[in-house]
Amino acid sequence: MTDALKRLSDEGVAIWLDDLSRTLISSGSLQELIDDQHVVGVTTNPSIFQKAISEGHGYDAQLTDLAARKVTVEEAIRMITTADVRDAADVLRPVFDATDGRDGRVSIEVDPRLAHNERATVAEAKQLAWLVDRPNTLIKIPATLAGLPAITEVIGLGISVNVTLIFSLERYRQVMDAYLAGLEKAKERGLDLSKIHSVASFFVSRVDTEIDKRIDALGTDEAKAVRGKAALANARLAYQAYEEVFSSDRWNALERAGANRQRPLWASTGVKDKAYKDTLYVDDLVAPNTVNTMPGGTLEAVGDHGQITGDTVTGTYEQARADLDAVEALGISYDEVVELLEKEGVEKFEAAWNDLLGSTKAELEKLAPSEG
Repeated sequence: MTDALKRLSDEGVAIWLDDLSRTLISSGSLQELIDDQHVVGVTTNPSIFQKAISEGHGYDAQLTDLAARKVTVEEAIRMITTADVRDAADVLRPVFDATDGRDGRVSIEVDPRLAHNERATVAEAKQLAWLVDRPNTLIKIPATLAGLPAITEVIGLGISVNVTLIFSLERYRQVMDAYLAGLEKAKERGLDLSKIHSVASFFVSRVDTEIDKRIDALGTDEAKAVRGKAALANARLAYQAYEEVFSSDRWNALERAGANRQRPLWASTGVKDKAYKDTLYVDDLVAPNTVNTMPGGTLEAVGDHGQITGDTVTGTYEQARADLDAVEALGISYDEVVELLEKEGVEKFEAAWNDLLGSTKAELEKLAPSEG
């Protein structure tokens, strides 16, 4: 192992793991990642839980008890997932205390089927915060149009939020606005703003995957020259937007009242295209006050051969804008791509949730006690 992960951390990038399972917690592996790999947080999503519960036997005992109680499949999933998040939060609690609540966080997602229902999202966020009952939890809310007012309301209640599935620069600005509006509500209610934290999960690799597919379909040399540049450009311009919003008069007033910045979180940082270096979306997105949540394979790759050379974002904005303009000049619509990615992102999480429902239902039925 190199000291690349330490260098990354020293540059102001919080290293979070984009994975969680009961085995990861019970085996001591999560603690080892904290101790040895500078991991200071964990993110989950429906796909991660679906994979964890469908593999191995770590959940058999709890599933047997849930089957005996004849709970609904939805209740079973919530009991299982919140138990994992609670236990992971306990493992990360020393980090939470040491960083004054900034890190040591574990994220759990609202039911993705509620992504377009504001009221249900708020109700679910409140329920999850109550169920997990740990101060170092972040409730994940997708950045859909219905999600934006839900984010404001949940932040306004003093619940910390991880805003997920952000793909476009316009939507990211709306997310930051929703966060500030939520802090203003919390302030009006007399809540302690210093206790409220948030990250904004800006997705990276999927942008290249979709735009590169369209570039490859064009097949020209001009198109190929732009390949693999859009995702980094998009994320870097997002950081520029972050710098603008969090130096505004509106923000400064909230900061004086004790508020915390909503950090940009680089999500989907596992490289999908083998033509690119496997640490691309880590090495080239180093900036202060950011989070990079990595799947295990990416974390390992960065630890082994990551090239952390300092801030690779600040001051790149002119080139980043030129790279996105070059994509548009090819006839590839940025707005169309990011709209599609948001739609697909919600659908993928819904599909994973439905798979989770199906596999958990089958397990409960298999373990159900015979009548008699």
